[in-house]
Amino acid sequence: MFSSFFKSKKWAFWAYGGLLVIIISLIFQTRLNVAINDWYKDFYDIMQNVKEHSVDEFWEQIYRFLLIAMPYVIIATITTFFASHWVFRWREAMTFGYLNKWRECEYDIEGSSQRMQEDVYRFAKITETLGLQVLKALMILIAFIPVLWGLSSGVDLPYLRDIPGSLVWIALAVSIGGLIVSWFVGIKLPKLEYNIQKSEAAFRKELVYAEDDKINYASFESVLSLFTGLRFNYYRLFLHYGYFNVWLISFSQFMVIVPFIIMGNGLFSGVITLGVLIQVSNAFSQVRSSFSVFIDNWTTITELRSIHKRLDEFEKNIKFN
Repeated sequence: MFSSFFKSKKWAFWAYGGLLVIIISLIFQTRLNVAINDWYKDFYDIMQNVKEHSVDEFWEQIYRFLLIAMPYVIIATITTFFASHWVFRWREAMTFGYLNKWRECEYDIEGSSQRMQEDVYRFAKITETLGLQVLKALMILIAFIPVLWGLSSGVDLPYLRDIPGSLVWIALAVSIGGLIVSWFVGIKLPKLEYNIQKSEAAFRKELVYAEDDKINYASFESVLSLFTGLRFNYYRLFLHYGYFNVWLISFSQFMVIVPFIIMGNGLFSGVITLGVLIQVSNAFSQVRSSFSVFIDNWTTITELRSIHKRLDEFEKNIKFN
């Protein structure tokens, strides 16, 4: 999965050069994110005290926001476009790396063609989406932890006000706690996803054979049997995702109000302004969501784990057969 791209001389330029380009572009996006966070303070301080400011200052802040936001849009778009090409090269390296060994393999594992085509495609696609989010999360943590640490001086709650960087520690604590709970609540999901992929492969194989021989394949009884197994696995998955989503959505909604709970006293006691409160809310959200990148993408990670398991089985089969 990795050696065919990252250990190949043919793909070295794309593998490492492309990764460097993506990292640099994410660094620029993060710097713009920090600039927008600073903009929140100035803009909402004007909104809090409109009588002390002119409408010209309001429009200056709008113009300032556009100067930050538009480059962000352009860089983010280019990054996504380039990452898609980078990941497709990875898929190409994996596909042809598998192909030579697969052609020499005497005994095929279940769903070999599907694993080499669909699973490789899905692995590359999820890696693109999730990989970009993880890299971006790391950049945001590097940039925003110092910001949130400094803003912690505005906390006006007993005990918390005496802890340096209290907002950072709270963001870390709730993210780790959420990750642990998510692990236990969703512990059965990867196995269920794996079972579904096996059932889908068997069902698809029967239909593909029937394209050339409808007499011996895809009879009503065989299709009903395969589809019944597929339905059973899906219904189990839906059930387990049901209670997992209750937890995940509840956690996400509660996190919206956490910074306001922590900083609310400071606003009413005059320790902070409305602009600082909004700035804290945004910075806390950035840090907390970066710490929680795996929680927020748990469904995607579950799918990736099941795909990795299937590809790992495929690799072992073509390597030792």
